[in-house]
Amino acid sequence: MVFSFICDFDVFFSKYAKDHNHRMLITHSLIPSLIIILLGFIFNWLALIFSGILYFIHILVDTFDWGTNLFFLHKKPVGIKTLISEEELENLPKYLANYKHDESFFDEKYYTNKASIAIEIILFVIMMVTIIIFALEYIFITIFYFMGLYFHLARHFHLKKLEAR
Repeated sequence: MVFSFICDFDVFFSKYAKDHNHRMLITHSLIPSLIIILLGFIFNWLALIFSGILYFIHILVDTFDWGTNLFFLHKKPVGIKTLISEEELENLPKYLANYKHDESFFDEKYYTNKASIAIEIILFVIMMVTIIIFALEYIFITIFYFMGLYFHLARHFHLKKLEAR
């Protein structure tokens, strides 16, 4: 489960990424997930194979909202990019200039998008119902979800406070 979101901790290294977009780092490409899966096969460790698959799925899901540096070869995010228009992507420095912190542009676009919030809520409900029906004895693992949620929301409110100054 941890491997499904561990790649988002690369946000701490955003300053090293193009346009301060952590999804342009190698950690948001398919390369790490493929390495993890390969190691799982080499060591015949099913948990590692599943971990790599979860990492892989996370990267693929990220192609839907902003796009990601899928193969770490491109200089632009790859994917459907439902939260950013081609015009915004091509003129990103102009849009980022409206914010004190580049990350605030992406953060605002995500948290003001009703579809993104609805999908988050729906996935949470599905997760909880699935755990309750099929694996109630593992309900304690939801604490990891809430830790991740706290991480994202704390960052969101911190950026909002910085922009308001």
